[in-house]
Amino acid sequence: MVKGISRQVIVVQSPEPELFEQAIFILKDGQPKVSDETLLKEAKSLINHAGGRKRKNYLYGPVWACGGALATSFLWLLFSII
Repeated sequence: MVKGISRQVIVVQSPEPELFEQAIFILKDGQPKVSDETLLKEAKSLINHAGGRKRKNYLYGPVWACGGALATSFLWLLFSII
């Protein structure tokens, strides 16, 4: 149980509730007053950009592993012939 804490929240209903019914945003304490339209616009903007983050490219590891395996195979073949 939490005593003495009150938070301001924004609840945004999902237009297509296939997976999510609503999103809940908790406002920071001590922020200046802004209009409800501005808060709702910011919340919807965050929701729209939530899935658009750029993924890191994890291709370097497998490429270096394959290159190392090829180099090792070539050197093993070279020294086995000699």
